[in-house]
Amino acid sequence: MKTVLYYFIFFFWFIASLLPLRFLYIFSDLLYFPLYYCVRYRRKIVRKNLIESFPEKELGEIQRIEKAFYHYFCDYMVETIKLFSMSEKQMRRRMTFGGVEKINEIIKDRDCVVYLGHYCNWEWVASLPLHLDIDKDLVVGQIYHRLESPAFDQLFLRMRSRFRAVNIEMFMALRQLVRYKQQKKRFIIGFISDQSPNWNFVNMWTDFLNHKSSFFVGAEGIAKATDAVVVYIDVQRVRRGYYHAEFILMTDQPKSFPNYEITVDYARRLEATIQRAPQFWLWSHNRWKRTYEEYLRRNQK
Repeated sequence: MKTVLYYFIFFFWFIASLLPLRFLYIFSDLLYFPLYYCVRYRRKIVRKNLIESFPEKELGEIQRIEKAFYHYFCDYMVETIKLFSMSEKQMRRRMTFGGVEKINEIIKDRDCVVYLGHYCNWEWVASLPLHLDIDKDLVVGQIYHRLESPAFDQLFLRMRSRFRAVNIEMFMALRQLVRYKQQKKRFIIGFISDQSPNWNFVNMWTDFLNHKSSFFVGAEGIAKATDAVVVYIDVQRVRRGYYHAEFILMTDQPKSFPNYEITVDYARRLEATIQRAPQFWLWSHNRWKRTYEEYLRRNQK
């Protein structure tokens, strides 16, 4: 049954992906009204997140950002569907990277951990292998969290590997990357670390968007364990359907940093990216459902 559902969804998504983006954007524009006004998809969470993150902004400005987010979220959905059939040539034109020369120098003899957030179209960032000098001993990929639906999980794994990126499940990440080291392979791996970790994985707190926030620290731990260079990807939407990502070096000596300092640096950089154009971050995620106050109460028991 799971296999049947997978092929059923894949068939319709693939057919839809064959449409030019300009037609898919018409569908995106039509989708906005029912999503925002009728279904009201996670409206309360989005509004709460925005008000708490930007206490200095008037309600009118909050509403403007909120509506812009939903418009963009619809774009994100159709752009993600387009990935199922987008050509390499088209992807190279629509998703560009700055600082690739420096990254190519790094990965000649070092591993690389790449931080990014749920900002702009993070799925398109998986096209990075198209821009790198790849050899048989280099692994390019991303860490992923298994989706609850097996059918959708397989769909997204297929989509994310279209441009030769490897998918590594989050709970197997360290083991797999150490295995690459043992095999004398190098790696450059992307980590989206801006969501709220489960209580079992809460290790640190820092200020982020006017909240005391916990972050996944796995990327920092892996960088230290493998002595990998750490970089941040600063993504911008140039215009509709076009993005540019700039590689920014965070450190090439991760072991020299105190615990969690690299993660805090990531939080600062991501916050600056979001402040620049907040409508492109994933505000519908219940980011602050686990609070610092609750953390203190739990640890007093």
